[in-house]
Amino acid sequence: MPAERSVAGGLPTVAIVGAGFGGLKAARLLSRAAVRVLLIDRHNYHLFQPLLYQAAAAYLEPEQVAKPVRAILRGQKNLSFRVAEVRGVDFARRRVVTAEESFPYDFLVLAMGGQTDFHGLAGVERHGFALKTLDDAIRIRNHILSACEKAVMEKDPLARRALLTFAVGGGGSAGVEMAGALAELVGGVLVKDYRELERGDLRVLLLEGQGEILPGFPAELCRVARETLGRKGVTVRLNTQVQDFDGLELRLKGGEKLPAATLIWTGGVGAAALARTLKVPLGRQDRIVVEPTLQVPGHPEVFVIGDASYVEAGGQPLAMVAPAAVQMAEKAVANILARLAGRPLESFSYRSPGLLATIGRNAAVAQIAGLKFRGFLAWAVWLVVHLMRLVGFRNRLMVLINWAYDYLFFDRAVRLITKEE
Repeated sequence: MPAERSVAGGLPTVAIVGAGFGGLKAARLLSRAAVRVLLIDRHNYHLFQPLLYQAAAAYLEPEQVAKPVRAILRGQKNLSFRVAEVRGVDFARRRVVTAEESFPYDFLVLAMGGQTDFHGLAGVERHGFALKTLDDAIRIRNHILSACEKAVMEKDPLARRALLTFAVGGGGSAGVEMAGALAELVGGVLVKDYRELERGDLRVLLLEGQGEILPGFPAELCRVARETLGRKGVTVRLNTQVQDFDGLELRLKGGEKLPAATLIWTGGVGAAALARTLKVPLGRQDRIVVEPTLQVPGHPEVFVIGDASYVEAGGQPLAMVAPAAVQMAEKAVANILARLAGRPLESFSYRSPGLLATIGRNAAVAQIAGLKFRGFLAWAVWLVVHLMRLVGFRNRLMVLINWAYDYLFFDRAVRLITKEE
């Protein structure tokens, strides 16, 4: 006999909020369990965020880094999927509250992910670009191409300089990858499309507030990454904090001003806004503090995984990365099944698969199993890892074709300015 009684009668219901890496993994792991699975997400697709910057930099079509959830899980008979915006959770009644209706659950897995943190910089939030959603990527691509079109006709030298200055705020993996991709886009492709522009007219800036890029990476690999970016034409500025941005000018701490019409902000991330509405203990970045078993204190039927979960390793919060979300999903599902069987629960322990960041064509840095890689070998590892993690054979094939096209012809296939809804 199961140790839990269903609130709706019949099989217990496991509700999962979020169809990211953690939520999707949890749903799949429950495919053969004697439960009903309800997966809820505000989008009808699973987004492969590690390649989102490539959609923004015109490497890939947006649909190549996403796949419909119903297509991914169509063979899972015990699963229902709903597209809805979750507004809250009624812990007392065990119901997930959405804008349309509420759904009962016996167990709840919160895997709602994270969102960009602008650190209270209102101008940056208003005029800069986040890079968390498909819409963000499309807006960035449209903006970069539109800026070049405007620059061709701009007579004012200062305004033209601003239009052709592309700044990335934040020197973590996302910022480094975005800056490298931008440098190759403007230096290898756009200068050929816009013959009126000189390579020296286009600037890519990477602004990092701390003393080094790629926090968490060994110092040797950080130096290699910084030097590689420099060779690709990226100006890396360390100990440089953005104070404000009005869409035409960057104001830095200390009073310096830089003409720039583009700021892509990767300088902060926190838990999704839903976490702040739940009236549960929060840690850094508004992430929900959980027990070692990933349960919410006082609500043993609720588990939190992925970016929204505050778990420490070595005195520091776990990085908000896909491998952590997947491993948390595995432990949360194992503990749910343990509760159903009346077995004791186990604590979560993260096993790092290593560190990996690409800096563009033939260039990456990696540390795997204590070994350090750089250059082409690290780049090849990065390609294989990301290609295999993509969901769906068609997506893998199309991404591989686009990568091959870019590698062979030094060109980007996706250079369309599209209408934004």
